[in-house]
Amino acid sequence: QVQLVESGGGLVQFGGSLTVSCAASGISFSPSVMGWYRQAPGKEREKVATMTRLGVTTYADSVKERFDISRDNDKNTVSLRMNSLKPEDTGVYYCSSTSYYYSDQPLYWGQGTQVTVSS
Repeated sequence: QVQLVESGGGLVQFGGSLTVSCAASGISFSPSVMGWYRQAPGKEREKVATMTRLGVTTYADSVKERFDISRDNDKNTVSLRMNSLKPEDTGVYYCSSTSYYYSDQPLYWGQGTQVTVSS
């Protein structure tokens, strides 16, 4: 019954910006950690950014200073603002969530939204 639904993916030119959003439903708690992973063609899924309930964030080195994660604990939503996009940012972006308790590994996953950055 737990669902994470992403939105906002699409096609953007090099150097452009895009925001992907995720809404969690079917839960009666605020997850300890919510975040975003991505998977490029032929590559393993990688962690992009996460945020805890208290606002502590982590970013992959490749996106630091370009991406900005935010969340609303009351609405159980999380968004990722992506700036200065590069072709290597292309991939399927997945929303993730833990339970109420902290874990380095997500418990729930969204279906993903495609982000394509053209040259």
